Amino acid sequence: MEQLLRNFFLFLSKNKFFTKLAKKYGLRFGAGRFVAGETIPDAVQTIRKLNENGMSVTIDHLGEFIDSEAEARQAADECIEAIKAISKNNLNSQLSLKMTSMGLDISHDLVMDNMRRILQAGKEYGVFVTIDMEDFERCQKTIDIFKELREEFDNVGTVLQAYLYRTAEDIKDLDQYNPNLRLVKGAYKESPKVAFPEKKDVDENFKEIIKIHLLNGNYTAVATHDDAMIDYTKQLVKEHNIPNDQFEFQMLYGIRVERQEDLVKEGYNMRVYVPYGNDWYGYFMRRLAERPANVAFVLKGVLKK
Repeated sequence: MEQLLRNFFLFLSKNKFFTKLAKKYGLRFGAGRFVAGETIPDAVQTIRKLNENGMSVTIDHLGEFIDSEAEARQAADECIEAIKAISKNNLNSQLSLKMTSMGLDISHDLVMDNMRRILQAGKEYGVFVTIDMEDFERCQKTIDIFKELREEFDNVGTVLQAYLYRTAEDIKDLDQYNPNLRLVKGAYKESPKVAFPEKKDVDENFKEIIKIHLLNGNYTAVATHDDAMIDYTKQLVKEHNIPNDQFEFQMLYGIRVERQEDLVKEGYNMRVYVPYGNDWYGYFMRRLAERPANVAFVLKGVLKK
């Protein structure tokens, strides 16, 4: 049943009709649990509260299915405004973004122009930018773009996914750039030709890539809600005397809030991924796909209305 639900919500996440419908009707049906409003001021308010509780943030203006150059440039402009808002409000926050929202499916020149504008703004205002990883089809393109940008900017990182067979080799290949990487399990539906179909194999690969990247001496963001992965990381850094300023834990806004607070109390760096914007539908569906408990929470919220 769990796998059926996962497949169902992943299918819905790519539905353009429902995406447009969601934009029209706004944040409803429980999405507000995972998305910090539709505007930058909404997000600023959320970030400030998280900062007050000892947590850093990475903010993400949600956007998928960009169909035109104008939309991609508008998305880049929004990212620049978010960077300015972070600086203006003295927030402890970074920025995350997706290459598809920058025009990846339109043209390479468009993506690079948008990314250079964003990273230049990030450099000017002291804001780090992470390039999110999307599905396998776009994985190599994203890595190639990161490499190209890393030659010009030092305020850029990216994300690698444990469920892909290729990831351990990608980490070794990227080591020459001393990259700041967010390591995740992965939230897209992929073919067993390119991704581990079994959870236990994904978990083992996740441990492996965490170990490789940390022992390479690079900054590592362990993005997980899984206590087994958190405990593994704690033990690993203890065994190898890895300082706390070389890694952080990351979790999604609205998920396992008490666990986030506990990690802060234990003295670990805790960063919360805070998305905002009206193009929230695909992101919301993937959160429902990840954990059946999220579905139950949303249903309770809807029934109370």
